[in-house]
Amino acid sequence: MSIRFGTDGWRAVIAKELTYDNVRRVAQAIADYMNAQPRKASLEQRGKRNTHNAIRIIVGYDNRFMSDVYAELVTEVLAANGIHISLVDKSAPTPAVSLAIKMKKFDGGIVITASHNPPIFNGIKFKTHLATSADQVTTESIEKLIGKKKPNILDFEKAKQEGKIKLIDISLDYIKFIRSYVDINKIRQARPKVLIDYMHGAGAGYLEAILGKLWPGIEAIRGSIDPLFGGVNPEPIPKNLEYPSKYIRKKKFDLCVALDGDADRIGALRPNGKFIESGQIISLILLHFIENRGLTGDVVKTISGTTLIEKICNRYNLTMFETPIGFKHISALMFKENVLIGGEESGGIGFCGYIPERDGILSALLLMEMLSYRKKSIDVIMREMDKRYGRFFYGRIDMRYPMKKATTLMDKLKRNPPRTIAGKRLLRFKAYDGIKFILEDESWLLLRASGTEPLIRIYAEAGSAHGVKKLLERGKNILG
Repeated sequence: MSIRFGTDGWRAVIAKELTYDNVRRVAQAIADYMNAQPRKASLEQRGKRNTHNAIRIIVGYDNRFMSDVYAELVTEVLAANGIHISLVDKSAPTPAVSLAIKMKKFDGGIVITASHNPPIFNGIKFKTHLATSADQVTTESIEKLIGKKKPNILDFEKAKQEGKIKLIDISLDYIKFIRSYVDINKIRQARPKVLIDYMHGAGAGYLEAILGKLWPGIEAIRGSIDPLFGGVNPEPIPKNLEYPSKYIRKKKFDLCVALDGDADRIGALRPNGKFIESGQIISLILLHFIENRGLTGDVVKTISGTTLIEKICNRYNLTMFETPIGFKHISALMFKENVLIGGEESGGIGFCGYIPERDGILSALLLMEMLSYRKKSIDVIMREMDKRYGRFFYGRIDMRYPMKKATTLMDKLKRNPPRTIAGKRLLRFKAYDGIKFILEDESWLLLRASGTEPLIRIYAEAGSAHGVKKLLERGKNILG
């Protein structure tokens, strides 16, 4: 089969495409890629800490079915190719693995996860020595090596005995750093009532560990390991958060925060159970950084991001960058520019003074910190934001769509875009990632093929819920 890395790694159906043999083939390709890198550059990347001149990689995994087994398979191949492996001693959030790369100067990292995808999927994320997701040049280089060489394999137990694989605990360093980033004392003094939904993912237990001794009103749900994720995809979007939506109304919490399968994305609910869009979360934390913490810097959003972020940047004279979808594009800017915050519509948000990656756990804590600073309810804070910058309604639907057919459709729309959409005149369109139609009243419609599944995602934003519904329907009609 053809193995391709999408926006953040290779994902496939367990036992169908994601087999033992294919996992080993990908691991061998990664090993060949790493071993082919110039030795001088590799030493400089590691700060010349490894006197044995061996490449060092950390391997992590989440709670998905077979993740721990696939992780061992990967380590057996890497070890057989002369790479020294640090394997996490238990499932771990992807951001914790990324932070370990930065802190311990690994040459790279591999995480066995399919993030927010359905339970039948698993996958492999490859992280660079910079603690970021691999860019397209790197993933294409790895793809070209897949199948070129039969995988070398060194028995897991033997590799451990020879010191080529060692188990490490990365949780303590991660918890310590996050506690230093967030004002834990401020949160503990304010004692907000927060419902934590782990969605059976790898982040389970981390928020409690970071906050320390909990107060009445903090409660966690869906924290157990469940390969079926309770019957929903571990993606914190409205259709998967029906249970916490009912629960938060019943118990009268101030806020609900939800994490995806590998804890690098966040979702949130208001006290009435209504979903807080990712763009609103980014905007809330951005305003918290500016107005409460006194920080400044550049802001990054993806093409599917809300216009609200742009309006806040204009209000505070901040430079805003827009990128294609995929956090790796945001990560690249975090190295080049003075980025205060960068985020995408799927709930992945990255922050200054940290790793150039997204972190759902830190995002959740910063929302709690904002409540603690302002001493107001999330509803009041959001009403104030709407009054100052305008109300933006957002929606997204996914449609099954063959990838080849999607390419043909996008080309056709670029050549001959509609003059009006849902009764609104088309002002201009952007076509660097899918095609985004920007309309006369600041509303917009975006059609984009998924990088990991045979889907076309339809995104829309307007000044009313009815306006969003009309745009999404028009998007469906365009797809036929």
